[in-house]
Amino acid sequence: MSQLLSLEAPDHARPVRLRTGRGVFAALDVPPTGPSSPVRGTALLVPGFMGSKEDFLPMLPALSAGGVRVVAVDCRGQYETGDASPAPSYARDDLAADLVAVTRALDAGPVHLLGHSYGGSLVRAAVIATGGDPGLWASATLMNFGPAGVSPWQQERLNLLLSVIGSMPLAEMWPFVRTKDATTPPDVERFLELRWLANSPSQLAALARHMLDETDTTEALAGTGVPLSVVSGTPDETWAPDAVERMAHRLGAVFVRIEGGGHSPNVHRPAEAASALLDFWLTRQGAAVA
Repeated sequence: MSQLLSLEAPDHARPVRLRTGRGVFAALDVPPTGPSSPVRGTALLVPGFMGSKEDFLPMLPALSAGGVRVVAVDCRGQYETGDASPAPSYARDDLAADLVAVTRALDAGPVHLLGHSYGGSLVRAAVIATGGDPGLWASATLMNFGPAGVSPWQQERLNLLLSVIGSMPLAEMWPFVRTKDATTPPDVERFLELRWLANSPSQLAALARHMLDETDTTEALAGTGVPLSVVSGTPDETWAPDAVERMAHRLGAVFVRIEGGGHSPNVHRPAEAASALLDFWLTRQGAAVA
């Protein structure tokens, strides 16, 4: 489960419902700081397994101050999005198609796409499925996502989850999945529990299987021609940082390692993570003007 230390959001962050051809998605839309600030680009942030748009809260002020419009989304089956549409499918290709639909709904021109953890799998799948369409993607960033399957330790946890997800209510599972950290503020602890209870069990099971069966499509992503970056917080027990760095070299991607960022540098080192993203989006490969 993603970690959070605070629920503080920028004052100008707007909760929105994005209506797309594939359903309605909950998101936070954060324009550049100041009513007359020019938009230097638009970024779509995609959370990981058991996550939500709130995972990116710590980075939003710095990204907004850098002149980027940031949209953080709850994917299908997550928190405030829910099923998004009747008869939802949680196949990876369908979840990737959701990102394409959300991007089109933003009507902002090519976006900088960022996927954290399992969100990286969806980002990779969306870019590959669209052939790296430059009308959709200004760039793509994988944050703490590896080339293929998760570590053996995480495989054990995912298999345990799959063994009970169909027979145990989510409320009864909460004591076993929650992050046991005495420093977590009470309001954050309550939010994490509510978010967990809002998850679709079908989505949780599908994503767990995806993470167990992930295949390496690094070369296919590299072949799309989309500008790429990889951000790796350390230490990380889900995907080995050294393997993530090797993937970045195979991609020909800009690589940034953030010591002390753990699996969620967006939470534990938000200033460094935001700086790396802005440098990539606005300096190293240029921003698409929205």
